[in-house]
Amino acid sequence: MVVAIVLALLVVGSVLFHYLSPWYFTPIASNWDTIDETVTITFWVTGFVFVAVNLFMAYAVIRYHHRKETRAVYEPENKKLEGALVLLTTVGVIAMLAPGLFAWAKFIEVPKDAAVFEVVGRQWYFNYRFPGKDGVLGTVDARYVSDENPFGMNPDDPNGRDDVLISSPELHLPMGKPVKAELRSIDVLHDFTVPQFRAKMNMVPGLVTYVWFTPTRTGNFDSFCEQLCGIAHFAMRGKVIVEDERAFQAWLGSYPTFAQSRAQLAGDAAAGKPLFAVCAGCHGQQAEGNPALHAPKLSGQGDWYLKRQLKNFKNGARGTHDKDVFGKMMAPMAATLVDDAAIANVVAYIKTLPDNPAPATVNGNANNGLNPYMTCAACHGADGRGVQATNAPRLKGMSDWYLVTQLKNFKQGIRGAHPQDLYGRQMAFMAAILADDQATDDLVAYIGTFR
Repeated sequence: MVVAIVLALLVVGSVLFHYLSPWYFTPIASNWDTIDETVTITFWVTGFVFVAVNLFMAYAVIRYHHRKETRAVYEPENKKLEGALVLLTTVGVIAMLAPGLFAWAKFIEVPKDAAVFEVVGRQWYFNYRFPGKDGVLGTVDARYVSDENPFGMNPDDPNGRDDVLISSPELHLPMGKPVKAELRSIDVLHDFTVPQFRAKMNMVPGLVTYVWFTPTRTGNFDSFCEQLCGIAHFAMRGKVIVEDERAFQAWLGSYPTFAQSRAQLAGDAAAGKPLFAVCAGCHGQQAEGNPALHAPKLSGQGDWYLKRQLKNFKNGARGTHDKDVFGKMMAPMAATLVDDAAIANVVAYIKTLPDNPAPATVNGNANNGLNPYMTCAACHGADGRGVQATNAPRLKGMSDWYLVTQLKNFKQGIRGAHPQDLYGRQMAFMAAILADDQATDDLVAYIGTFR
């Protein structure tokens, strides 16, 4: 009797949990309501079977429990019962599979008027590519992938010259128009998923897969990688913003074409020297850094990283948090650089300065820092050299006290929480592995051994 009661309570509890649980699909934001309907049908079929089987088991426990005055009857087969079970099973399987086949037929048939764009996955973020005025995406190849050409664009393909390159994990799409996302990975197996769109697909190295959908409501949605792709898989996410056509076109026009990105002139170091005079007041004449003024070493750092951080300070992605005291000091300094050309010039001058390692100031146990650095090495390189492809700056030879400060800022949400600091968010997740200040000091002490 106890077993029968437990089985009945299991059925009742499962049904109540299904209907009362707050965990269910996010509200749909695309045309793929047929996928929701397919899942709902599957729930009904499997739910009916679950309830029927468990209630039958409860009935059987009560009806056929052991009695001294009765004996079990051996019945090797029952053709009527077997036929009924075969029929019910067939109907149930068809009910579950048929809707999915119809949905899949629509899923792989892209509308002729669908706009095409590309999602590029790599450890551990998404970037995007849109065709230019010709409406055709240029060809790509893995052999062209480099820090200067992260999309692997074929420089000899004229169709790719006007492709718009979105070097950001934030994607904008127009509302109410069908779009086809061609999916490509340049390293390992990834996946592109936006739960509200219901459409997802793996990104397989060496192949181009695709999904299509029509956004049906405006809003901000998170995109995720749902394939285990390495140590920072959990931090591989982006943002999809669905908006009206005018806002979408304005966003798209703010990014360079492939031809424009290649034509960007290197900064002029001579023009950057007088601009650096403002920086030198804190960072030193040789950009060697000054701990007393909380100014880190700049010489030797990657030019792409310096440019991004200066732009972050200018647009408010850094230096606006109430507790970021020294970041607030840096923000008005960055504002003295009036445009991207000025930023490129001052960075070009910094590149001419001697790259002498900053003196060690952090007292930590380097041996204890080895294991946590294995996580950092996945992006920053085994020797802390920095890797542009993973948006990870150089750590080797840089100001160790500054590394400690920034790791704490990331942990406390002082840095990386701003919605425009797209790569800072990823770093905030990674800094959380450091349990306390001692672990931070040990990690930075280990980085200090890279000489």
